[in-house]
Amino acid sequence: MEDLRPKLSPPRPAASAGRLCPQPVAACSFKASDVLPLPLYLTNGAFFGLFFSVAYFLLHQWREKILTSTPLHVLSFSEIVALVSLLASIIYLLGFFGIGFVQSVICPARALQDDACSDFGGVHVKQSTSLSIMCPQVVNSEKVFDDQPAKVVNKIQPEEEEEEEIIRSVMEGSTPSYILESQLGDCRRAARIRRAAVERLTGRSLEGLPLEGFDYEAVLGQCCEMPVGYVAIPVGVAGPLLLDGREYTVPMATTEGCLVASTNRGCKAIHASGGATSTVLRDGMTRAPVVRFDSARRAAELKLFLEEPDNFHSLAVVFNRSSRFARLQGIKCAVAGKNLYVRFRCSTGDAMGMNMVSKGVQNVLDFLQSDFPDMDIIGISGNYCSDKKPTAVNWIEGRGKSVVCEAVIGEEVVGKVLKTTVPALVELNTLKNLTGSAIAGSLGGFNAHASNIISAIYIATGQDPAQNVESSHCITMMEAVNDGRDLHISVTMPSIEVGTIGGGTQLASQSACLNLLGVKGVNKESPGSNSRLLATIMAGSVLAGELSLMSALAAGQLVKSHMKYNRSSRDITKIGS
Repeated sequence: MEDLRPKLSPPRPAASAGRLCPQPVAACSFKASDVLPLPLYLTNGAFFGLFFSVAYFLLHQWREKILTSTPLHVLSFSEIVALVSLLASIIYLLGFFGIGFVQSVICPARALQDDACSDFGGVHVKQSTSLSIMCPQVVNSEKVFDDQPAKVVNKIQPEEEEEEEIIRSVMEGSTPSYILESQLGDCRRAARIRRAAVERLTGRSLEGLPLEGFDYEAVLGQCCEMPVGYVAIPVGVAGPLLLDGREYTVPMATTEGCLVASTNRGCKAIHASGGATSTVLRDGMTRAPVVRFDSARRAAELKLFLEEPDNFHSLAVVFNRSSRFARLQGIKCAVAGKNLYVRFRCSTGDAMGMNMVSKGVQNVLDFLQSDFPDMDIIGISGNYCSDKKPTAVNWIEGRGKSVVCEAVIGEEVVGKVLKTTVPALVELNTLKNLTGSAIAGSLGGFNAHASNIISAIYIATGQDPAQNVESSHCITMMEAVNDGRDLHISVTMPSIEVGTIGGGTQLASQSACLNLLGVKGVNKESPGSNSRLLATIMAGSVLAGELSLMSALAAGQLVKSHMKYNRSSRDITKIGS
């Protein structure tokens, strides 16, 4: 008699299938809770009971071993059985509560089926990450039972069609652009889709902005939101910079011609004169919240309380709980009517430390609220810090690392390498960097171009470029020494804000530049020494840059150099067409 049951059709490859999955998607459809042929509550009860009973047994056995000085790794047969039972119950319980990895171990095909598509604002999106792990290609299969007709699983659309639907969804606003990474599970694909949507919405092409060749997962939730590509900035090296008896090759990311060459010449002059020396004067990041009271008297009472030496220890204990590296150094207050500005200063290890100090400040404010319940916290930052703004408080009190760096340049080096004279440099520095800056009303800008060097090294090493504002505060001093034959030059920089961990320092390119300087990551033997060393290298590089640019100005070489090195020979009209 002919068998009328539906026959199992062989699996059909997907459009791009190079090989088939080991089994059809529908071949495995049970969950972790199906491992025992019992009602769900009995199965759960059995595994919960097994877990707690064997855990209690093992803890009791290990306690006895500790009391009798028996090695823990020596196991009896009952203890081995108990360990296996504990592991089995843990796997079951994790699988029951929805841990996707455990489900995939129990049934890879089920995990493939569950991860094949997700609802994406009405658009079905293939989870390419999960699929590539479980099966190289998705296979259309038929679900067959002995007594039911075959049901064909929905075909997964080609990736191009799916992306087209997602792009339209983003353009229509039904899918927010910022959730692409979390929904797709593929940061590079999210950037590509977002980029296409931006081009269509604006009608402007992003051709020329690189997309491929960048690790977008590294910036997710840390450095940049909603990326559509990355900007390639050339990195040059200046040096060797001989500083405190060690040589450093300094990476500089810039698009300004002559900058690296000029700094390199300054390094050469310093090296030929025996090197430069540096000193870190202070090391402390600041954060200054603003709070308000009903009266100026109450604001003054809190000021006196915070600045009382007897109270500092209690406040420091509360502050230091925020991090194992944060250590409160001091508190300085300023009153403006009913408002109080409290400037906290603390060490932050090898991190730049803005988040660290902010967390500590919040702890102190919460602590003060019990004694000053009428205190109204207006903002965690009241600009008395002061971050990313040119301010007198940073110029006078310092912020981050305060560094002074100096060198004595011999008369022969000034003539042969720098092509000028000591008297000409001293006169120019007085009239330009000191007098000229004073006439201009400069705040921390008593230098030739410290910002140039700081910005270039900041970008190369993954620092916050906006903090170049206060980090470039610098006063350049020059005077003739040794009976007027040699030149003493120094730069004093009160607020260099740098770190060797966190933020952009963890990106591959920036991490490589930090590694070149020998300051990558945390110094485990002496926390904070890597970031302090980086600050001194920056000050030494500024010293080289100041020396070279001032020499070019004194010798009348500035325009000539820029015309030679900062002019492109390419035909711009052809490039534009």
